[in-house]
Amino acid sequence: MAPTLTVLAEYVCAPGREDRLRTALEAMIEPSLEEPGCLAYRTYADPNRPAHMLTLTEWTDRTALTHHTTTPHHRHLTRVLELVLAEPVREGVVRVLGD
Repeated sequence: MAPTLTVLAEYVCAPGREDRLRTALEAMIEPSLEEPGCLAYRTYADPNRPAHMLTLTEWTDRTALTHHTTTPHHRHLTRVLELVLAEPVREGVVRVLGD
């Protein structure tokens, strides 16, 4: 089995924008999971820092991940992020060691 790609993205929103960010991130889950090549899509909120949220996604390969960035729901999220973030998204693509 080929190694999958895992993407970890960290978001820090501006004060008072927590609900808007949470709504936008949660709206990504269902349509993303329906995409070919999406194996997992999870969103997390830091209970101690409400402005900090994460997504952890898993993809079969680079092609699936690249396609994801062209979807209408991803483009919508990008527009929302421009309005609510206090700092740039920190994102990394990783593979499981040993795969």
